[in-house]
Amino acid sequence: MSDFGFGFSQGGDDDDRGRGDKPGGGNDPFGLGGGAAGFDPAALGQMLTSLGQMLSGMGQGVAGGGSGPVNYDVAKQLARQQLGKTVEPVSSGTAAAVADAAHLAELWLDDATTFPAGATTTVAWTANDWIEKTLPTWQRLCDPVAQQISGMWTAGLPEEAREMAGPMMGMLGQMGGLAFGSQLGQALGQLAKEVLTGTDIGLPLGPAGTAALLPTAISEFSEGLEQPESEIMVFLAAREVAHQRLFVHVPWLRQQLLGAVEDYARGITMDFSALEEAARDLDPSALTDPSKLEEILSQGSFEPQTTPEQKQALDRLETLLALIEGWVQVVVGAAVGERLPGAGALAETLRRRRATGGPAEQTFATLVGLELRPRKLREAATLWQRLTDDAGLAARDGVWAHPDLLPDAADLDAPAGFIDSVIGGGAGAFDDPLAQLAATEAAEREQAGKGGKGEKQDPPAEQGGEESGPENPEQGSSKD
Repeated sequence: MSDFGFGFSQGGDDDDRGRGDKPGGGNDPFGLGGGAAGFDPAALGQMLTSLGQMLSGMGQGVAGGGSGPVNYDVAKQLARQQLGKTVEPVSSGTAAAVADAAHLAELWLDDATTFPAGATTTVAWTANDWIEKTLPTWQRLCDPVAQQISGMWTAGLPEEAREMAGPMMGMLGQMGGLAFGSQLGQALGQLAKEVLTGTDIGLPLGPAGTAALLPTAISEFSEGLEQPESEIMVFLAAREVAHQRLFVHVPWLRQQLLGAVEDYARGITMDFSALEEAARDLDPSALTDPSKLEEILSQGSFEPQTTPEQKQALDRLETLLALIEGWVQVVVGAAVGERLPGAGALAETLRRRRATGGPAEQTFATLVGLELRPRKLREAATLWQRLTDDAGLAARDGVWAHPDLLPDAADLDAPAGFIDSVIGGGAGAFDDPLAQLAATEAAEREQAGKGGKGEKQDPPAEQGGEESGPENPEQGSSKD
């Protein structure tokens, strides 16, 4: 697929784009960059003169829906244009085959996880259906980043210049929405041709409880593979419904994933010294002339600055995606491994597809500057498998009861300690983790209050079967 779906950079060498060891990796989350240096608003200045007709038609036709930071009408139409004029609907026979594959996969998964079936609906989507049904989630993912970028660079103009520009600034906001919508549309059009299921990129993009497969893409994916297409359909259905079990029965998971993207967006900062230098000696009245405004914007490029908070958000997102994918690999492998002879080969094909730039890799590389490293996926799968073998299904799935119980990036690198903590905690460690955390916090608050009085008092009585913290706060609290 295209390297530049919703990315910041349209330049740089291939090596830079392929790196996954640092945030950004040569990508630029909005495709407005003129090169490896990063964000280049000159693209918007050029659009002021070259797309005047689109601006004059704002509010009607293709240019509608431009009130937000991303023009989603433009995104949707451009995405559909890439699919061609005709997208064949899914036949009733194909839809029935998809439903049968999902039903069979659900039966097999019952023995591989303690989570019950999560999908209430199984559907066969066309590429157009995928665009339509996933756009609300893309809007949540893209709006925070687009809003932060567009608001930040317009705010970078000196106050006098902004006042003199007047309506021109509103026009720039609309052009920004068109630019972002165009980039998103290109990305969605490419993704719609390639995604195999509703959760192919690791996120629950579709409606809650809906398991979706894309038969046309699955047929193209099956070409050249040794396994029958019917077996590939069941394997992919198993992955889709396994994702649905996790997302439906771990209610905080969706918010954690999308929240990590939003946290990244809120931390975006830029260096506008080049813009300020260009505008310092310019007559502000000249800003009413689009050609003059283009001249200012073309003076330099503005690279987003990575903050420690952004790095933490990206690390959380990468780790959480790896944990989800690793869990699905282990569960699906246990469910279908002995029933589908080619399951192992299919799993390896999907791993290579992601590692060489499949939809998941490219989407996150272009959206938030994150490449989901295959190494993390393998390590996450290894951790879940060892936890299954040593602690059992219930303890493994119980780790998803609360985000604080999940392994972190360090645990993926050295899983032995985490596995030992789960086994050593016994079955009761996961019976009611929320109550356990609440009791610990209450005990710590009570102990802190005593310390503030400067008096030594008897330890508090037991509550709910949990002991409060030690009398001396410096001793810390024991944890399972």
